Parts: sequence; C-alpha cells; structure tokens
Amino acid sequence: MPESAEDTELTPEDEKIVVLARSARARTQAVEGAAVRDTDGRTYAASTVDLPSFKITALQAAIAAAVSSGADGIEAAAVVSTDPLVPEASVQAVRDLSKTAPIFRADASGAVEEILH
Repeated sequence: MPESAEDTELTPEDEKIVVLARSARARTQAVEGAAVRDTDGRTYAASTVDLPSFKITALQAAIAAAVSSGADGIEAAAVVSTDPLVPEASVQAVRDLSKTAPIFRADASGAVEEILH
C-alpha cells in the first residue's frame, strides 16, 4: 500500500540506497536506477536494461544481482525515476524476496515521493 513520504524520516541506511539508485541511473543515463539492501546489510545497485533481446527494470536487475550474490531476503528497496509509478514487475521482484520490505520511489533529484509497503 503506498504512502506519502512527506512526513517520513528515512534512516541513514535507507538514504544510502536512494543515493545508490540515483547514482546508478545517472551513471548510465537510464530511465530508472534502483538499489536494494539484503538482510545481511549488503547493497546492490542497477539501472534499466533495455536491449533488443532483453529488457528488465532497474529494480529487477538489482534483485537479480542480490540473488546471484546469495541474498535470500531484502530489507528495503529504492527506485529513482521520472515515472510516477513503480512498474508492477519491479514490485513483484521485491515481493518475491520480502512481503514487507518498503520500496522508496524517488524523483530524479533523489527526493522520496512515495513509500510502497
């Protein structure tokens, strides 16, 4: 369920994944950047992959990086995009590893606009 981030203070760990997501987006000039923190505190960042034969969202790519590194759970996720909606495929990728991890949706400046629970 989405909630406004207006009155929510992010923890330093949550701020870190928003910064990582923003950096991933800027580094590749992608549509989206994303980052996740696993249950061991490790972080993974990725950007949108949009090739003729292979397309995944930034959050799916970050989840794939986490899983391929041995993560079995996610504490939190962040996606930075100019799109006001987090794609359902991105939300489902997070929910595959955690039913309760917050997903922070931030604009291109890194300002968190919404938190999905």
